[in-house]
Amino acid sequence: RSPAPAHSARTRRGASAVNFVNMIDNLRGKSGQGYYIEMAVGTPPQKLNILVDTGSSNFAVGAASHPFLHRYYHRSLSSSYRDLGRSVYVPYTQGRWEGELGTDLLSIPHGPNVSLRANIAAITQSDRFFINGSNWEGILGLAYPEIARPDETLEPFFDSLLRQTSVPDVFSLQLCGAGFTQNYSAGSSTVGGSMIIGGIDPSLYVGELWYTPIRREWYYEVIIVRIEVNGQDLNMDCKETEQFPSGFWLGEQLVCWQAGSTPWHIFPVISLYLMSENTNQSFRISILPQQYLRPVEDVASAQEDCYKFAVSQSSTGTVMGAVIMEGFYVVFDREHRRIGFAVSMCHVHDEFRTAAVEGPFHGVDLEDCGYNVPQTDESTLMTIAYIMAGICALFMLPLCLMVCQWRFTRCLHPLGTGDFSDDISLLK
Repeated sequence: RSPAPAHSARTRRGASAVNFVNMIDNLRGKSGQGYYIEMAVGTPPQKLNILVDTGSSNFAVGAASHPFLHRYYHRSLSSSYRDLGRSVYVPYTQGRWEGELGTDLLSIPHGPNVSLRANIAAITQSDRFFINGSNWEGILGLAYPEIARPDETLEPFFDSLLRQTSVPDVFSLQLCGAGFTQNYSAGSSTVGGSMIIGGIDPSLYVGELWYTPIRREWYYEVIIVRIEVNGQDLNMDCKETEQFPSGFWLGEQLVCWQAGSTPWHIFPVISLYLMSENTNQSFRISILPQQYLRPVEDVASAQEDCYKFAVSQSSTGTVMGAVIMEGFYVVFDREHRRIGFAVSMCHVHDEFRTAAVEGPFHGVDLEDCGYNVPQTDESTLMTIAYIMAGICALFMLPLCLMVCQWRFTRCLHPLGTGDFSDDISLLK
């Protein structure tokens, strides 16, 4: 299929003339443990490593000692900290934390040259949230206010950044995963990447950017219209792509090979087709096994490389996390409500295959592929309420008659020892 002429669904390189050199390579992390950026919190600044997360909306930092934290945020040492007098509890797909809300001054040393006051949750208790050896002490939720905790009135960090500065409403991520890190070796899986705040850096990707609309502003929700494995269509209803066959999601066992001999070629390429800005067209991103097979540390011996299948299911749809983003340059163009994909400069490849972003592919009414969670309208809820009230009345009527009869009997007979016993029996 030959590519069509340039259109609105894609953007050619060189579209951004701003220099973001200070932000290049400002992310660090470990395979499977997320990517973090250094932030300065409070006055005087306390430098902390903060996990970058596009699937939540709270900015939170450890504020008490924890076995997995080498350092944490000391509110008492910041003259600019303000207590909001509210508590907050946030559960994630894995792990949870709770803490106390406040505001403080924040800046990003390797980000835009600005300082702002933003909401901050001081984590005082957590369960399976912090990761031993991950080297990050907090989380930066970059999604929309709708999923902020305790409610959507708590302004997320990026919204505060936009309101208080002139930074444009866009950020982009280049995540360079362990599968294609030059100095990756067993036991040393530090990876890097770049978070460009306020724009797009053409030096971080090759080819063209292809855009898919943001369907709903809570998570960054987009529409997947088709899935292929090694070029074979899974033939699933596009509305039901979040309900994969159970075998597709099995990740309960590890696979291991002699160190350095992993047979990548025997694993298929997974292709996701995303609806483009032209709703009758789509484009595909191709994901190699070096992305969806995650190295597992502390299991393999020095003579073996072990991996697990790193894609999992969610009740709200298919989560396109770091497993998919690694190898692509991903643009979160919030201003125009769209997400862009291009092949990253640190993209995964082997002797035979490479990650790719290709299109356009034609279809009909692709917008109809959006999955809708069934919702009950207000009139239906009122009907249910009246029915429940009627049922309750039917059950309460006999009880009321029994109580009236008992009261009437007490009025006819003087209260005595025997009646006292009967009273106790009735109450039981």
